[in-house]
Amino acid sequence: MHKIDLKNYEVRTDMVLDLADKNKDLSYENYDSNGVKVSWMNLEENNVIGKKKGTYLTLEFDDITDDDMKKEVASIFKEEFVKMLNKVGYKNSLRTMVIGLGNIKSTPDALGPMVSEKIIVTSHLFDMKIDVDEKLSCVSSFYPGVTGTTGIETSDYIKGVTDKVKPDLVIVVDALASSSISRVNRSIQVSDAGISPGSGIGNKRKEISKETLGVPVIAVGIPTVVDAVVIVSDTINYMTKNYAYNKNFSKKKVSKFVSKPMNYLKDDISANDEDKKMLLGLVGTLTSEELKNLIYEVLTPIGYNLMVTPKEVDFVIEKLSDIISYGINNSLHKL
Repeated sequence: MHKIDLKNYEVRTDMVLDLADKNKDLSYENYDSNGVKVSWMNLEENNVIGKKKGTYLTLEFDDITDDDMKKEVASIFKEEFVKMLNKVGYKNSLRTMVIGLGNIKSTPDALGPMVSEKIIVTSHLFDMKIDVDEKLSCVSSFYPGVTGTTGIETSDYIKGVTDKVKPDLVIVVDALASSSISRVNRSIQVSDAGISPGSGIGNKRKEISKETLGVPVIAVGIPTVVDAVVIVSDTINYMTKNYAYNKNFSKKKVSKFVSKPMNYLKDDISANDEDKKMLLGLVGTLTSEELKNLIYEVLTPIGYNLMVTPKEVDFVIEKLSDIISYGINNSLHKL
C-alpha cells in the first residue's frame, strides 16, 4: 500500500481545540454555560500540540442567527473575556488599542475590520484632557489592511503605530481557519499568546505578540474558513456515523413512527471497523488522520484543495462582529 510522507503536510488550523482533539491525553478545563461550551487551556513551552505557550479560551455554540442565542453568546463571551483581561493584569486606567486584522473587501476575512469599526474609541478625548465619564477607559482602534493591498508588512505597520501611541494593552481581532466543519462560524478563540496573521491558510506573516510589541497582546478570533480536505474527510466520517445510526435505529420499534430525518450527531454512536470496511472498502480502514492525508494528496496537486466558507457568511459575519465588539466594549468600559 502506498505510504504518505506526513512531513509534506501542514494542518490548516488556528484552533487549539482542533489539535487537542487529536491528543486525548491533553487535559484542560471545560464546562457548559447556558448552552455554550467554554474551554480553558494553559499550554507550556514545547507542548504536545506545538502551539505557543499561553492561555487559550474557546467558546463553542450553536447557530447565532437565532437572536436569543446571539445575546447569550455575547453575554458569556463578555464574562469570559473579562477573565482573560484579568489574567494579563488589565485595569480600567490602562490605555488599550484594538486592532482589526484582515481584508474588509473579502467577507470571510472582514471580521477584524468590522469589529474595529464598532469599538467605542475614547483616546482622543483623554488626549484633549476632556472630562471623560469615569465609566470609560482610554481606547483607540484601527485596522491596517493586508500586505497585499498596502504593500506594508502588517506587523511593521502595527509596530509603528504602537510605538507612537504607546498602549498598555493590544487586542487583535482576526478571522481564523479550522480543521473542523463544526467550529466554522460557531466558535471563538481568545489567547494571550498573540497571533501570526494568515497562518491558518498557509500565508503566515510576522508574529504580533508581547515579544514583538513589548506590551501584552490578546488575540481574538473566529474560524470562518475550512479547506476542502476537511469537508471531504468530515463528510465521509459523518456518512459512517449516519450508517451506524440508521442501522441501530432501524431495530427500534419507534422507528416505524418517525417519518422525518433525525439529527444523528446528537446520538453517541459510531460505526465499528467492520461496518466502515463494508461501507467504504479499503478507505474505511484508514484512521481519521490517514483519511485527511490521503484526500490532501489527491486534491492538492490538481489545485482543488480550496479554502471554503459557508454561503451565508456575509450575514453571519455581521452578527459575529456584533458579539465580539459587544464583549470588548463592555469589558474595557464599565457600560
